[in-house]
Amino acid sequence: QVQLVESGGGLVQAGGSLRLSCAASRSILSLNAMGWYRQAPGKQREMVALITSTGTTLYADSVKGRFTISRGNAENTVYLQMNSLKLEDTAVYFCDAKTNNLDYWGKGTLVTVSS
Repeated sequence: QVQLVESGGGLVQAGGSLRLSCAASRSILSLNAMGWYRQAPGKQREMVALITSTGTTLYADSVKGRFTISRGNAENTVYLQMNSLKLEDTAVYFCDAKTNNLDYWGKGTLVTVSS
């Protein structure tokens, strides 16, 4: 089992930046991958970025070139650096840990981008 705690959300103006953090209860190197997903009001949850145990990254087209997923020096932290934020990036952002059998989710952190 993996517990995940997200932090770093908040209110930011369009064009600004935020960095989200996800702290896991065990080493992320023991997981298949970790990712960030988001869910906007009235919409389905969507993948934003993934990073595998080998360091391979994957991004949604809508955030390529603006967001960066990375692992911290501590083995249990993953970050999402979000630059050039747009109004449409407003959502609750969830951290996800993928094992062979299950996905574990954090409770989410709200990101609101204002004009």
